[in-house]
Amino acid sequence: MIPKITNIIRFIRETIKHPQQNGAIAPSSKKLATLITEKAELDNAKVIVEIGSGDGVFTKEIFKKINNKVPYFAIEINKFFVDQFKKTYPNLTIYHDTAQNIDKCLVKSGHTKCNRVISGLPWTAFDEKMQKDIITKIYDSLEVGGIFVTFSYYPLNNLPDGKAFHKTLNSLFKSVNKSEVVLNFPPAFVYICRK
Repeated sequence: MIPKITNIIRFIRETIKHPQQNGAIAPSSKKLATLITEKAELDNAKVIVEIGSGDGVFTKEIFKKINNKVPYFAIEINKFFVDQFKKTYPNLTIYHDTAQNIDKCLVKSGHTKCNRVISGLPWTAFDEKMQKDIITKIYDSLEVGGIFVTFSYYPLNNLPDGKAFHKTLNSLFKSVNKSEVVLNFPPAFVYICRK
């Protein structure tokens, strides 16, 4: 129990220090991690990119659903989380970089496109221009038919930045669907976007 409390305290500390890097006030719940990885349809994954891996709660669920032969890497801007990721997952690749460099990270990993992107980025912490820049890079990095899954907090999705994010998704992707709201703190739902 103590390590979990310590992790939450560290997580909150990183949020206070770097609100645009870590917009969550607490780690994502197992329910949210399970849902986001289910919606990603990982059984058909050829190359998986996880953006904003944070404390690795999504990573753990990803590797419950795929075998180690599926190419995977993470991108994380926060140095603390990068270091934690390397300790927890020493055999996985993580790039200490920004989401806008997904194309460069793909090339570094020997790929030009991916067909799954799972994101834990704090979208409502970004202005509309930054949201659009990142989402466009993700869209361009996906092959046709690829899936981008991310989440949004309820009811933050109703704020101007949340509405702008939804609008940008719909302007780019062929289809955008939302899951039910799941138990999380704060409550959250998943966006499922298909190119």
